Amino acid sequence: MKLFIAFLLYFSLSLFVYASAADIKTIHVKDNLYVLISPHGGNVTVSVGEDGTFLIDDQLADRSEIIQAAAKEINKQDIKFILNTHYHFDHSGNNEFFGEKNAIIVAHDNVRQRLSTRQFITYFKREMLPMAKVGLPTVTFADNMTLHYNNDDIRFIHTPAAHTDGDVVAHFTQSNVIVGGDLLFNGFYPFIDTEHGGSIKGLIAGVDVMLNIAQADTIIIPGHGGIMNKIELQAYRYMLATITAKIEALINAGKTLEQVISEQPTAEFDEKLGGGLISPDTFVSVIYNNLTM
Repeated sequence: MKLFIAFLLYFSLSLFVYASAADIKTIHVKDNLYVLISPHGGNVTVSVGEDGTFLIDDQLADRSEIIQAAAKEINKQDIKFILNTHYHFDHSGNNEFFGEKNAIIVAHDNVRQRLSTRQFITYFKREMLPMAKVGLPTVTFADNMTLHYNNDDIRFIHTPAAHTDGDVVAHFTQSNVIVGGDLLFNGFYPFIDTEHGGSIKGLIAGVDVMLNIAQADTIIIPGHGGIMNKIELQAYRYMLATITAKIEALINAGKTLEQVISEQPTAEFDEKLGGGLISPDTFVSVIYNNLTM
């Protein structure tokens, strides 16, 4: 009887794990690169090869086993390196889990600073407590650096004051793939964490960095949403610049926030992008408040 109960418990647990992992879609991007896409946290880019598995971002803290299992479905190797594209909890939540397994965590200097101290993201009403030492990035940089790994030269490029104050874009130079982190939200308006160093002008400048690197056939992986190409990246940049220019003109005309919202400066894009986490009015408010700071 005990054996039967144990079997039922194991079977139920297996179904739970399967159901939890079922929301992850693993996409082969190119060569030895894959991306794990899920509605429950940021995209996770996976590089596999002779040097070991390398992750860009590691999602939410309660999904550590799921992310590890999805990565090991691609390749059984241990996860040796992790890049945090920025400090947010849905991109760095499993640092401690993988750090305890001896993964080397890499990030911009500001990411380590934020992860080592208490943070509160007002929009999400989310407190981030200081991370244990094992989860903190052990390799940090102020501007750019290059990782020579899995037969690729991967450039890490800091884009100042963009989505946050610690954003990093990763460029796989041999594979011709760019990972944009949360500078890119594909299919909806982006969240700009202005209380932690982000800005609309910096976000546009960061997109320009990627456009200057990208070629016609470059594959671009956003922080949220599906894979993009250069034409889609140009359209994203056009959206950001167009809305910002409209809001800036209304500010210069002396309009209040309420008046600017009523002018609907995002109307051209709302049908395509307005159904996400950030509503059109919220996006307008963030940009207005950022430009009038």
